[in-house]
Amino acid sequence: MDLGIFIPIGNNGWMMSENSPQYPPSFELNRQVAERAEAAGYDFLLSMVKLRGFGGKTEFWDHNLESFTLMAGLAAVTEKINLFASVALPTMEPAMVARMASTIDDISDGRFGINIVSGWNQIEYSQMGVWPGDWYYEKRYEYATEYVKIMKELWSTGVSDLKGEYFQMDDCRLSPPPKNGGVPLVCAGQSDVGMDFCATYGDFQFIIGTGDLDVVRNDAGRLMAAAEKSGRDVGVYVLFQITMGETDEEAEAKWQHYKDGADLDAIKFMTGQAELDTAGATAEKITEMQGAFNLNIGPIVGSHATIAAKLDEVAQIPGVKGAMCVFDDYPTATQEFGEKVMPLMSSRS
Repeated sequence: MDLGIFIPIGNNGWMMSENSPQYPPSFELNRQVAERAEAAGYDFLLSMVKLRGFGGKTEFWDHNLESFTLMAGLAAVTEKINLFASVALPTMEPAMVARMASTIDDISDGRFGINIVSGWNQIEYSQMGVWPGDWYYEKRYEYATEYVKIMKELWSTGVSDLKGEYFQMDDCRLSPPPKNGGVPLVCAGQSDVGMDFCATYGDFQFIIGTGDLDVVRNDAGRLMAAAEKSGRDVGVYVLFQITMGETDEEAEAKWQHYKDGADLDAIKFMTGQAELDTAGATAEKITEMQGAFNLNIGPIVGSHATIAAKLDEVAQIPGVKGAMCVFDDYPTATQEFGEKVMPLMSSRS
């Protein structure tokens, strides 16, 4: 079972809480995570693309690094671990992204890949004047298909003449190519259309973890059905929020402390309830909003043995090839997980 980390490219990681560790994103922070992850034997690191935050008391995700340049820097200071940068398709042309990928592939000696983000959050793109228009909601996977075809042509043949609805290539050239004639692609669309896209063009599909593993089995099964149709080998990576303690009780107390500090203003913005007056809201509504403080990423909370057992159970699900971890205190948790959880996992032996 592959294990990776969703590295902290944005401030405060993935918890909208005043009680969780507070930190700005920086190259030094991510370098520490990368070096500790590589030493512990993790398989990959992935950085997201986020262009506008949710505000609130914690200024959640108001501060973000850029994914490709960060991963280029990490490629130069690591030797073994695989690295994935994320591209929001409306922000960059495919020929330039293909060239950037070839360059980082060279820096990393073939350890680089791309996470394809088709893009749906209009405000992230309209603030820069690059939102394609409302038609994009319905057509984004057709757009993504042309985008990825251009990159794959440039990597494999060094030239693209694709004439599509959205892109017109005119003897477009790229050299040198990636070492293996391409780079792996990961996708995260949870719809049937998104699954079909990954099964046709991607190598790995991220799905959101949940405590109900039947949901994970169902989502993994949907991808496997799509992959059977495309005839390609595509694997599932499951995303989990990991909160560790020496005992289950210690971990649960830590998790509850984070939840109690939920940044309701940031959560209101994220969930589109910016006008909600939480001061006058019902206790049920506040509890519901607090539950979204970790962006609804499936939590695994417990002792090192509990977490190892849960991940081993996930590894048995057909189609699952790995898990991507989200942590609270990144450098410390990266090392702790590597030293105290990974050795207990039968799926890693």
